[in-house]
Amino acid sequence: MEIGRVIGNVWATKKDEGISGQKLLVINVMKGLGQEKESLMVAADVIGAGIGDMVLVVRGTPARLVVGDGGTPVDLAVVAIIDSLDIPKPAVYE
Repeated sequence: MEIGRVIGNVWATKKDEGISGQKLLVINVMKGLGQEKESLMVAADVIGAGIGDMVLVVRGTPARLVVGDGGTPVDLAVVAIIDSLDIPKPAVYE
């Protein structure tokens, strides 16, 4: 699983039948503490996340299983909305 932030929505009138009816969100996936990747990802959302939400996403087969029967043409899916995130600062060793 990876942590990301929802930054937008995707609307597509013509699409594969497998993703018909799926809510699609634009996600910035974090690469490090508080740092987001420069590339954007599109995720299927079965949870009901919205713009600004911090979310957990899965890729590949787990994403396909979350949204359907494993044959759905999806590579990223939102599986949770994060209420809070507590990451202690690393200890400095001398």
